[in-house]
Amino acid sequence: MDHHFRNRLRSGDLLVGTMVTINSPEVAELLAGIGFDWLFIDAEHAPLAMLDIQHIVQAAGKGCPCIVRLPEASEVPIKQALDIGVAGIIAPLVNSARHAEDVVRLAKYAPDGSRGVGVARAHQYGLGFQEYLDAANENVAVIVQVEHIEAVANIESIAKVPGVDAIFVGPYDLSASLGKLGQVHDPEVQQAIQTVTKASLQAGIRLGIFGITPESVRPFIDRGYTLIVAGIDTMMLGSSASQLLADLKS
Repeated sequence: MDHHFRNRLRSGDLLVGTMVTINSPEVAELLAGIGFDWLFIDAEHAPLAMLDIQHIVQAAGKGCPCIVRLPEASEVPIKQALDIGVAGIIAPLVNSARHAEDVVRLAKYAPDGSRGVGVARAHQYGLGFQEYLDAANENVAVIVQVEHIEAVANIESIAKVPGVDAIFVGPYDLSASLGKLGQVHDPEVQQAIQTVTKASLQAGIRLGIFGITPESVRPFIDRGYTLIVAGIDTMMLGSSASQLLADLKS
């Protein structure tokens, strides 16, 4: 587990990552070696099982923190992901302060929460068991994803939940919840994002967002977002291969 990611996140360092969806340790190793600040492992939409994620984290190595977007924000995925030894979790579809409180509780050991205790990779398979238990609550980052208009309506209370380190905006699902699927630049969608931005910054909570291209995320960096995900492994592979083929056939 990376011991510095949460501190950097809470300090407001610009953390630029990319999304991993391919079940390939080699791809993760390559992306980690490029120099990204972190890797966003997507277990929500990609067909990645927990053992797949463990292999990806192992390949990324100690120099590149990995954060897992969970398949769902519930007890078993939270404890399994954290036991792998990731630097933090992103809990999808958190629409209320109560749900955010549950996520924090499940991600923290007693007395701060109710995370289950087991022996796994995070504890060096038992060799560093007590050391991990003593430090985990301070080192693990808890990020909740705001991606529904219901969450926007509750954003002020969500942003004030103790233990939430950052709010990650999901613009595409947010647009769908407004009946404007994929129209992330629609004024109503942008206004909802602005509501989240304002409330989060006022509460001192860090903000994150995903975009396909650098151009799509730069405006958010200018607005104070520091947890940035740009690009997806599959799309980068596809676009580079397409450009290569087009150049050869032109």
